[in-house]
Amino acid sequence: MAEVAPKSVLYCKICSWPPEYCEFGSSFKRCQAWLQENNEDLYNQLYSNANLSNQLSSLSIEKEAKLSADLEKKQAKEEAKAEKELAKKLMSKITIKRIERNKRKHIISISGMEVLEMDLKKICKTFANKFATGSTVQKNAEGKNDILIQGDVSDEAKEIIEKLLTEQGLKDVKIEQVDDKKIKKKQAAQTQTK
Repeated sequence: MAEVAPKSVLYCKICSWPPEYCEFGSSFKRCQAWLQENNEDLYNQLYSNANLSNQLSSLSIEKEAKLSADLEKKQAKEEAKAEKELAKKLMSKITIKRIERNKRKHIISISGMEVLEMDLKKICKTFANKFATGSTVQKNAEGKNDILIQGDVSDEAKEIIEKLLTEQGLKDVKIEQVDDKKIKKKQAAQTQTK
């Protein structure tokens, strides 16, 4: 028997649907621009003037006006929402905190990684493999997830995070490094007596 090769389906990088269904989504204009850049033949097949005139001939003028007005509203609302999300992402910051555990042992706590919209467990696994140390995802006091890495690898972790941010197109996100040291018992006793 001859084996049948699986069919390759093109998916839109904007809305993750096949291009035939992009018109029903809220980011239609961006999807159309993406399709025009990446697959000119399919764009001409779906959105050429002759094809659009055939589709519109079956609609009445009032229905057509109403549909276009609704679509424009929906697209404008979605674009505003996307801009707000992007601005919120760019205003956030990632904090890399170096916590002293014992005399020479440290833990690195990384908070604010939700900006990447990636699975934190996968990022944690990447850190564990890269630094050959233990790495976990743990909830902090605010209820958000932090990544804890054993060892003093804050500078290297910062480089990896910067690389991940540039891959996502979020170069403007601030990365702050903080050094938390435990107060020794003698110093704590001296500050309390003063």
